[in-house]
Amino acid sequence: MHNNDSDKLAEDVMNAHAEFEMHLYEKGPFPMFYFTAFFEAAVRYIESMKNSPMIHRNVASAINGLREILELKSSRALGHAISDADRLECMLFSEYDPHFEGDEPPGL
Repeated sequence: MHNNDSDKLAEDVMNAHAEFEMHLYEKGPFPMFYFTAFFEAAVRYIESMKNSPMIHRNVASAINGLREILELKSSRALGHAISDADRLECMLFSEYDPHFEGDEPPGL
């Protein structure tokens, strides 16, 4: 992927993360709409960066520890948001997607 494309995708991730984080600390229900937008932007970025030796530091920083932040800072976090945060970490840092929708091993 060209550097400009990866920079644009990283910028999309960071904008979505900033929007999510701004709404995370407001009173009211968990901001699932903003979390989903962040999750989808991050997945697009991660998929585009497969086999790339380098990732953007800001994207790594936004995803690293996201699960712990959701657990500690927001008692309103939904269970699937926490599992999606785990999924993002696995996808970015281990290049492994633990989500098995339709790809379950035989016998499950």
